[in-house]
Amino acid sequence: MDNKITIIEGPTPNFDSVETDFIMGINGWTAGLSEGPYLYDTARTTLRTFNGQALINRCHKAWAHKLTMYLEYRDPIGMKKEIPIVAARAVDAENGNLLILWVRRDPEEFEELEDDIDFDDMDSDW
Repeated sequence: MDNKITIIEGPTPNFDSVETDFIMGINGWTAGLSEGPYLYDTARTTLRTFNGQALINRCHKAWAHKLTMYLEYRDPIGMKKEIPIVAARAVDAENGNLLILWVRRDPEEFEELEDDIDFDDMDSDW
């Protein structure tokens, strides 16, 4: 079964945390997405797509078979990354179809990545 949505071209997606938006630091229904034995951060990203509804159908099919659906993308240095998708929605916009994905990410992994990449300290001579 095809349980990946792959970004073929374009920049690395932006993942915006949805955990600290509303009352007491929890954003309503997304709090249920992060429940479990491990601490995860729920983030949202919006992507342009040709046929959002077909991608939503693939997500539903994978979830019906109790499989994890993944978003595959390239990070800023070109390495392939995968992140689990926990919810998805297709939206028709003026400029075409959009796919809104809610993903589950490990907060420690993204904190380490942000700490490791400090562009101000890079040597500009190379």
